[in-house]
Amino acid sequence: MTDTERSRIVELQHQGYGYKKISAITGLPLNTVKSFCARHPVQIKEMPDSNALCRNCLTPLEQTPHKRKRMFCSDACRMAWWNAHPERVQRKAYYTLTCRHCGKQFESYGNSHRVFCSRDCYLKFRRKEADHE
Repeated sequence: MTDTERSRIVELQHQGYGYKKISAITGLPLNTVKSFCARHPVQIKEMPDSNALCRNCLTPLEQTPHKRKRMFCSDACRMAWWNAHPERVQRKAYYTLTCRHCGKQFESYGNSHRVFCSRDCYLKFRRKEADHE
């Protein structure tokens, strides 16, 4: 292994590449790259952490100091990811209510002021009121 190959391996390690990628780029055998890296450990300066990538398209994100950590690169990526992963949404605003027309218990999400369990019950209730007038 030449000095230029060694410096190239160190440079690629600093950029965050793994053994397989370094081996493919340099053309050196995988075990040679692994052995060199094990014998000459490099302190990686700017290795992006797992939180620094967009969850949808995996592009690197720039985090603003003292701000909430970004998870998505854009609104389009954010909406696409949440639409693809509805099971990850932590829904907490469920309300158990009683229908004004039929008296049946029903569950409403996000609206604690709902009165009827369905549109059908609403229409029947309105017709009943109209008949009494």
